[in-house]
Amino acid sequence: MYHKGHGIIETLAPLHVGASAGEESGNLNLIFRDQFTQTGIVPGSSIRGRFRADMRQDKSEFEFWYGADAKKNDPNSTSEGIVKFEYASVLWIPVYCPNQPVVRVSCPALLKRYQRLSGQTTACKFTPYSYFEKAGKTKKLFFNLGFVNLGEQDPSLKAFMPKEVTESESYPLVVVSDTDMAMIHDMALYRQSRVSLDPDMKIAKRGAFFNMEALPEGTVMVFPIALRQDFRETVITQSAFLQAARMQESRELYFGGLESIGLGRTNVTLKFA
Repeated sequence: MYHKGHGIIETLAPLHVGASAGEESGNLNLIFRDQFTQTGIVPGSSIRGRFRADMRQDKSEFEFWYGADAKKNDPNSTSEGIVKFEYASVLWIPVYCPNQPVVRVSCPALLKRYQRLSGQTTACKFTPYSYFEKAGKTKKLFFNLGFVNLGEQDPSLKAFMPKEVTESESYPLVVVSDTDMAMIHDMALYRQSRVSLDPDMKIAKRGAFFNMEALPEGTVMVFPIALRQDFRETVITQSAFLQAARMQESRELYFGGLESIGLGRTNVTLKFA
């Protein structure tokens, strides 16, 4: 049996978690994507690795929560970890619209995942092109693909924006269809070209030019977390893990790559039922 909870990630800078460029993508470093909605994800292994690395200085705590590493010449010395992480999916992603200028966009599939993980009981239909805005003036948006006419305002969407998010009520919330989400998500991504110049000529060094994409600042993501309720005759509590991980309150953590050029800074909150 497990104590179940969830984590909220709010990006405070663009977030790149992905694979190195390969033949299939040329010189473009892509982010990892969910296979169904084609929206960005942070794999559970990346989340676990970040938390694990932060605790590594205290070997006893580290091995207790995350399992012991294999000892030399003893492959059976590893042990199971107590804490389990799954991947983080997008909940809301900010998209630029000239007449707003920013709206936060989601789709039914992503909202329903958050509803399951958080135990959210607010009834909501997640009707495509419903929206919520305090002023209630938004009726038409202009994305790169053209004008989008919005439907009815749905105040229940407010409950699906975590209160821990900075300026959680500052931007309109818009639900689009699952089929349109991938296209709008790709319009919202942060993209950058990087190059290293030849010291003698103003040209790129061979193999030193590439492009990368990242989830933009202000993206809200959610991931499930679970703790075993007992381990080696020891009762496990949520508060014990939060204290060991220094997560009693929200705090900043870095995820992914390219931290040296300002990517990956996030604010993370853990919540247990």
